[in-house]
Amino acid sequence: MDRKWIVKRLKNVKLNKPIMIEGLPGIGNVGKISIDFIIESLKAQKIYEIYSDSFPNFVLVNEKGVIELPKVEVYHKKIKGQDFFLVSGDVQPVDEKSSYDFCERLLELFEKTSGREIVTLGGMGLEDIPKIPKVYCSGTDRKLIEKFKASGIKSAEGIVGPIVGVSGLLVGLCKTRGMSGTVLLVETLAVPHYLGIKESRELLKILNEHYKLGLNMNNLNKEISIIEKDIREKLEKFVAVEKKRGKQEISYIG
Repeated sequence: MDRKWIVKRLKNVKLNKPIMIEGLPGIGNVGKISIDFIIESLKAQKIYEIYSDSFPNFVLVNEKGVIELPKVEVYHKKIKGQDFFLVSGDVQPVDEKSSYDFCERLLELFEKTSGREIVTLGGMGLEDIPKIPKVYCSGTDRKLIEKFKASGIKSAEGIVGPIVGVSGLLVGLCKTRGMSGTVLLVETLAVPHYLGIKESRELLKILNEHYKLGLNMNNLNKEISIIEKDIREKLEKFVAVEKKRGKQEISYIG
């Protein structure tokens, strides 16, 4: 079955060799929380909306009572001359083929901007909430990994198994296009409704230091409470749909 993809361009912005940072819902929702905080804090400008029938079959009701389809959004922000291509969204694709299709389409958009570097954010699921979450990294080459290790991150070598979903596939597929990619994974609780706030804080500290984003970490708790409510409502709908589809299994990485 052919998937329908609708890529809606909202702003005609010229990007020059941007860095992509992706964070979609996943284990502990750490990527989603982190990227939404960056977008809100930096007042990034939305440039694309992506819709597809490969996303879960529900609609969302916004704060004004209006129905919206689930979507993935791309934002832009320039910081000290460096463009950033920020990827957030309500959901991930529902199956393996759709994940590949989505990643290829996102990489096509990114490639048109001459983008060459990608960072994805995800969680490494544990049975208990970590007291001090550790962050691990892997990537398309050792040089990238060493750069992030300088920020106190541990190498994922020998620790992490398969990275499920968009966060893993984007990095794997970007390599086939001659791009470089890094995935950052933070320890978090492997429970569908869990929101890894303190775990997201660890990811944000690393991104803030590595890319000089200028985030005000003191605002994190205040802004996170707003983001948390939005994510929780959407997550509950997604989990309900997946249970109806018979997908009870939880991935522990991604």
